[in-house]
Amino acid sequence: MSVTDILSLFLNPLEAARGLRDFLELGGDILVLILGLTLVLWALIYERYSFFRQPFQALCADHLQNWRARKEHKSWHAHRIRERMISNARLQANANISYIKVLVALAPFMGLLGTVTGMVEVFDVMAITGSGNARAMAAGISKATLPTMAGMVVALSGLFFTASLERKARWSVEQLEDELELAD
Repeated sequence: MSVTDILSLFLNPLEAARGLRDFLELGGDILVLILGLTLVLWALIYERYSFFRQPFQALCADHLQNWRARKEHKSWHAHRIRERMISNARLQANANISYIKVLVALAPFMGLLGTVTGMVEVFDVMAITGSGNARAMAAGISKATLPTMAGMVVALSGLFFTASLERKARWSVEQLEDELELAD
C-alpha cells in the first residue's frame, strides 16, 4: 500500500469504509468483536479524560468551598469530613478505570480466540483438500493472524492510556488532599 493509497483512504470516507469492511472480512467474526471491544474501551477512556477536564474540577472546587466554609478544621469530626471528601473524590476519579483495565486485558485473549478459530479453519481446509494447498489455507491464516495483531494493538494502546489515567487520578486526589489543609 503506497502513501497515495493511504491518503486516499483519509480523503475518501467511502473508500475508508470499504477498507475497514475488507479488513473485518479477512479477520473473521472475532475481529468484529475486537472492534466492538475497542469502541467501548475508547469510549470509556474518552469519558475519563472528559471527566477530569470539567466535572472533577467542579467537584474539587465544591469540596474546597465546603471545607473553607467550616469554622474549625482540627476536631475529630472535621478530620472525618475531610477524609470523606477525599474518599469521595478518589472514588469519582477512579470510576470506570477498572472497566478499562478489564477491556485491555481481554483484548489479547480475543485475539488469541481469533488465532484458534483461524487455525481450525486452516485444518478444515487441509482435511477437505487433503493437501497443503496454500491458496485454500490463506483465508484461515489471515483469520489466525489479523485478530492476534488487532488484539495486541488494542491492548498496548490501552495500557498506555490506563497508566496515564491512573497517574492523573492519583495526582488529582493528592492535589485535593493538599488543598484541604487541616490547620486553622
